[in-house]
Amino acid sequence: MNLPELQNDVALRQREFPVCAEKVYLAHAGVSPVPSCVTRAVTKFAESAALNDQEKGLGELLRTTRSRAAELLGTDVGEVALIGPTTAGLSAVATGLDWQSGDEVLVYRDCFPVNVYPWQSLESRGVKINWLKTPALGQITPEGVIDQLTDKTRLVALASCHFVSGWRIDHDTIGRELRERNILFCLDAIQTLGAFPTKVEHVDFLAADAHKWLLGPCAAGVFYVRRELQDRLAPSAFGWNNIRCPNYVAQEEMKLRTDARRYEAGSFNILGIAGLNAALGLLLEVGIDAIADDLSTKRSWLVEALQAKGYEVFYPEAESAGGITSCRREGQDMKALGEKLAKENIIASVRGDRMGQHYLRFSPHFYNTRAELERVLSLL
Repeated sequence: MNLPELQNDVALRQREFPVCAEKVYLAHAGVSPVPSCVTRAVTKFAESAALNDQEKGLGELLRTTRSRAAELLGTDVGEVALIGPTTAGLSAVATGLDWQSGDEVLVYRDCFPVNVYPWQSLESRGVKINWLKTPALGQITPEGVIDQLTDKTRLVALASCHFVSGWRIDHDTIGRELRERNILFCLDAIQTLGAFPTKVEHVDFLAADAHKWLLGPCAAGVFYVRRELQDRLAPSAFGWNNIRCPNYVAQEEMKLRTDARRYEAGSFNILGIAGLNAALGLLLEVGIDAIADDLSTKRSWLVEALQAKGYEVFYPEAESAGGITSCRREGQDMKALGEKLAKENIIASVRGDRMGQHYLRFSPHFYNTRAELERVLSLL
């Protein structure tokens, strides 16, 4: 399957993305509908589980899923764990490092809360949280990060793209600069993984659930830990799966697995992983570079069309914006506008900032068409 084929063949598009038959779905930065390949994969595994041990075929499923996730991240399978939601991954980093009183973490307070609270909780352990200052919502630059480091900064925790403004950070440059300073870098990649290239060459830890741009089930995400750091990041849970226990007999000495599987303590979310595996296969088939180009083109069109109607748009000229386009118009109730669109089976999101200002957020994916976007604009 390729993009032109999908976008120009109505029957194919509706077969592979059934939501298209009923809705214009532009809320992938929230919770996405799943494509048919995910439904088929989950159904097939569930039907097998009705007749067999639920774990029949699990080994091959895990191998394939890890391999595809590793390809997407630009790493190897030994650095990928399948532990579920973004929250689990970020919290594993926050709880697993050997923090010392006086250590500092640089965090952006106006990030999505899942990338704030795990770090804020470290204050009870004597860790100081420094709040990253930005010139505007989500506008995080390498220079801005480097300027706000101190000699006690031990880790920087950022999101790859801001969930409201759509500003996509240069995580490669930031990560390279931090590594030169021996500072750890943890990336919440849920708003870019599956939409834009998100390689981990200069990242130490990464977490991303599947239910947004990856087009997979909820709580079926990926967790990356750089191999050189795995002995420094203690697992947050211990069980039969990540500790050596031959014949399911507890041993006197606890020996962890020697790769990222050490963070998978117990049983797997098998149906979720089956869906994730199928979604990863689809994204790799279409191609992340092609998807990124398509989303950038869609955003450029949306920005120009929205501005022509008098809407203010976050970062209209940003070269590194993600797939999110958020807007507002003075004097207009954005919540009411979102409800109006929903009545027309157009699904967008309404999100607010710390000051209580609301924005209408559009986040189309690669299967959305120009005709769908034009229909939306005709109602604004």
